[in-house]
Amino acid sequence: MRPFLLFLHLAGVIVWLGGMFFAHFCLRPVAAEQLPPAQRLPLLAAVLGRFFVAVALAIVLILLSGFASLKITGFALAPLHWHVMSGLGVLMAGIFAAIYFRFYPRLVAGVAAEDWPAAGTAMNRIRQLVATNLLLGGLTLAVATLGAYFGK
Repeated sequence: MRPFLLFLHLAGVIVWLGGMFFAHFCLRPVAAEQLPPAQRLPLLAAVLGRFFVAVALAIVLILLSGFASLKITGFALAPLHWHVMSGLGVLMAGIFAAIYFRFYPRLVAGVAAEDWPAAGTAMNRIRQLVATNLLLGGLTLAVATLGAYFGK
């Protein structure tokens, strides 16, 4: 059971972190350089709409597999770095929820109304929160891979 849970966990992490890295460092900067807001913002809204469905599924996989692993081991017996990972993961999921339920609808509404300043403001906030989640994701990876060594 544990290898299957680890597979689900890592698959979710790869989709989420890899997707954020691609969107933040590859897609958005090129779109900003090459496309005016009237083309860039509808593109980014559509791409994010698809990506966010995958992220929501990834988050469910990550949280369920992570907490299932904790339950199998026993919360009290689990290593400290597992608890740190859990806390960071829940924080990241909360940030995603803010992106998805607060700022993404503003981006979509701005695009639908062709209100490029409003859509741009929403996209900028999404960009900032994605950058935050990327940093937290990197920290979580460090805790996941190095945490056992510091706990000894």
